[in-house]
Amino acid sequence: MRSSAAFLALLLATGAYAADGQVQVLSATVKDQKIAGATVILQKNGEQSVTAQTDAQGRAVLDAGALADGGSLIIVKKDGYSDLVAKCPCSGLTYALSPVMNGLDGLRIVLTWGATPKDLDSHIVYPGNNIYWRNRRGTDANLDVDATQGFGPETVTLERKHQGETYVYAVHDYTDRHVPGTNDLSASQAKVFVYVGQSLVRTYYVPQGQAGNLWTVFRITGAGEIQDINTMRGVDVAAENVLDTLSDASNEQNHVVAANQAPVDPARAHASNQSGEKAYHAGQLDNAIALYNQAIGQDPNYGQAYSNLGLAYQKAGRKAEAIWADRKALALASGPTAATVRASSYYNIGRMYEEAGDFASALQNYQAAKREKANPTYDSAIERVGSHH
Repeated sequence: MRSSAAFLALLLATGAYAADGQVQVLSATVKDQKIAGATVILQKNGEQSVTAQTDAQGRAVLDAGALADGGSLIIVKKDGYSDLVAKCPCSGLTYALSPVMNGLDGLRIVLTWGATPKDLDSHIVYPGNNIYWRNRRGTDANLDVDATQGFGPETVTLERKHQGETYVYAVHDYTDRHVPGTNDLSASQAKVFVYVGQSLVRTYYVPQGQAGNLWTVFRITGAGEIQDINTMRGVDVAAENVLDTLSDASNEQNHVVAANQAPVDPARAHASNQSGEKAYHAGQLDNAIALYNQAIGQDPNYGQAYSNLGLAYQKAGRKAEAIWADRKALALASGPTAATVRASSYYNIGRMYEEAGDFASALQNYQAAKREKANPTYDSAIERVGSHH
C-alpha cells in the first residue's frame, strides 16, 4: 500500500509532478486534481514580479533561475482558495491550494515536499485519536489526501477543534522509519501550511541539516493557541506507534520553545506594527493584515501585533482568522495591561461566536472577559446570550 511502481508510472504518465523551471498546482483536498487557471507569482527582492497561469495540467512555467533562488517568494492564487505564499527554492515542486473553510474552529494542514523521501506521513494526535494513513478518519478530523511517491500533498482537515483538548501535528519519514539518524527528511524541502478560514496563518519549513525521521511541527493548546515546536528527532517505530513518541508534546505542562526560528528583530517588528496601524486606520485592511503578519514574523512573541491582527481580521469579516489571532494575543499578554488585553480579546471572540449563532461558546468567552476585568458591557453580553443558551 505504501510503495507502488505502478502508481509512480501513473503519476509520470498523467503529469502529477513538475520538471525544473515549472511548478505544479494541485488541490489540497482532492487526490491528484490539477488546478488550472491559478495565478503563480514569483517575487524577488529588487526585481519586478513575474506572473504565470497554470495550464490544464496545473503546471506553470517560470524562470528556472528565479525558481531556484532562495531569495524568491512564490505566491499562488485562485478564487475560492486561500492564497499560498512560500519561500523558494521551488523549481520542480508541487504546491497544493486549500479551498476556503467556513467554520470558526476549523483548521487545514497541508504538507508538501520534494522527490525524496518518497513517503512522508502526516500525523495529528489528540485525545482518543491518531489520524494518519491507516486511520484516516477521526473525531471531527480527516486525512483528505495521502501521498506515497514524493511531492505531496498530504492534507489533514480538522473540521472543528474541541475546546480543552490538545492537538499535536508531526511529520514521520515512513520511508526511513527504521533509520533514526537519517538526514533525508531534513533535506526533503518539506513545508507545512496551516489554513484557518480563508487564510494561510502559519508556514513551517523542515529544519535544515538535522538528523531525524520525526519532525514535530506544532501543537494547539486546549485554549486554541497554535504553538510552534519545529524540532527533529530520530525514532524507530511503526506508523501506529508514532502516537506514543509525541506524548511529551501532548502534555501542555511541557513548555515548548520553537527551534530553527529566524533571529528576532523587535525594532523592525515595532516599525512594521506601526505601519500596520496606519494602514488599518486608513481602511487598507489587506495591507494592515500583511504588515501585522510581517511584525509577527520579525518577533513571534509580539502580543500587540497579534491583538491588532485580530482586529483587522474581524473588521475584514474574516472571523475564524480573528479568533485564531485573538487566542494568540491572549496567550502572549503580559505586563500591567495584560488583564485589559485578555478581557478585550475574550470579548471580541465572544462577539464573533454570538454573530455565528454559537451562543454556548459566546457565553464562555464573555464570562472569561468578565473574570479578567469588570465591565458593564460584558454583563450585558452575558445576559443577552444567556437567554439563548
